[in-house]
Amino acid sequence: MTTHTALIVDDEPDIRDLLEITLTRMGIKALTAADLGSARKLLGEHTFHLCLTDMNLPDGNGIELVQWIQQHSPTTPVAVITAYGNMETAIESLKAGAFDFVSKPVELPRLRDLVSSALKLSLAKPEQETPEDEPGLLLGNSLQIKKLRKQTRKLARSQAPVFISGESGSGKELVARMIHLQGPRRDGPFIAVNCGAIPSELMESEFFGHKKGSFTGAVESKDGLFRSANGGTLFLDEVADLPLAMQVKLLRAIQEKAVRPVGDTKEVPVDIRLLSATHKNLPELVQEGSFRQDLFYRINVIELAVPPLRERPDDIALLANHILGRIAREYECDPATLTPDAIDRLQGYDFPGNVRELENILERAFTLCDSDQIGPQDLHLGNGAQSPTTASGIITQGQGADGNSIPVPEGEIDLEGYLESIERQAIEKALEATRWNKTAAAKRLGISFRALRYRLKKLGME
Repeated sequence: MTTHTALIVDDEPDIRDLLEITLTRMGIKALTAADLGSARKLLGEHTFHLCLTDMNLPDGNGIELVQWIQQHSPTTPVAVITAYGNMETAIESLKAGAFDFVSKPVELPRLRDLVSSALKLSLAKPEQETPEDEPGLLLGNSLQIKKLRKQTRKLARSQAPVFISGESGSGKELVARMIHLQGPRRDGPFIAVNCGAIPSELMESEFFGHKKGSFTGAVESKDGLFRSANGGTLFLDEVADLPLAMQVKLLRAIQEKAVRPVGDTKEVPVDIRLLSATHKNLPELVQEGSFRQDLFYRINVIELAVPPLRERPDDIALLANHILGRIAREYECDPATLTPDAIDRLQGYDFPGNVRELENILERAFTLCDSDQIGPQDLHLGNGAQSPTTASGIITQGQGADGNSIPVPEGEIDLEGYLESIERQAIEKALEATRWNKTAAAKRLGISFRALRYRLKKLGME
């Protein structure tokens, strides 16, 4: 049985005794030190799986010890004990490389959770960690993407809030998922939410949950996103879209590590790792007053920038082949490949929509191309304007499969559903007219056989 060893650094004997008793009851051997000098001496003589240090020490402070351990024993997680409410100090310790922090007076359940998470990191076997050349979810061989993978591995070892910046479609959620999967919370939930997609009147209930009967329509209790992510990671995408009133409540939940469900009188403790992202310029929004400065500092302890696709053109061929392979498997079609000219065309394109735009371009090309070779003409990049077709190329603007005009309904409509119903009708008519001969139906519709198979699968008409 592995014996875990922890170092406790605090100049108050009562605190040292309390921490030592708590860790001993968890089956952890604890050594103690009253100052920085003694701590460094013990660190040189023993191997520790965890270090707990007070911020204020007779011969220095906890941040100095965090920095020393980062330099001499970077695999040892360090947690800093801070004064109650002193978030500036806590954030400073996280930026210095601390794994996490706990405030005085120390709450033992919170301490036990912290220790358990730290030990998962410290005892991780080398094969569990992502090797230097293993792409994982972040595909690419460019220097930018290799640097990004290295940064995610390092940040996964911390509990510090990370703000992920980058353009729309650049892969910010993938980066967040990589941080989660490589950290001690990998076995916990990963909850991703687009803050801009939640109606403002439902935000508090969505984030913090509610009690049954707390408002009209609350027919049953709901946990909310924070409690659903307990023990794992909560990723707030497009965090800049949060209204100011919700920003205040979010800040309190982050600082107190607790939420109060709508209609409840008690706060519920939560243990989450917070990651956030936006494609907007958050410092600019802070200057304008539309985003709270205190919340910005709290979520932006560490910033991680995701490079746009146009800055790593050498990765486009690898990404394109991966995407085409996935599309072929998903729709059970023969795979397609890009010609060298098509790859050159993609590498010279600006990609304002980044990887998401690359996926859309390839999906359209895959369905419209008649052969297994996608050439530059199949990409339909042009000079920006696209023909008014759906992704399948079946329905053209204002015209049905039989050549008759498509009636445009009045009032509010579900455009996606409306177009899908028209497409479904066109395919059904073509199949009926050709006695369900798919090759003939595809020809009648003016599309490739692969495009028809793709649409049948997507519309659930197989």
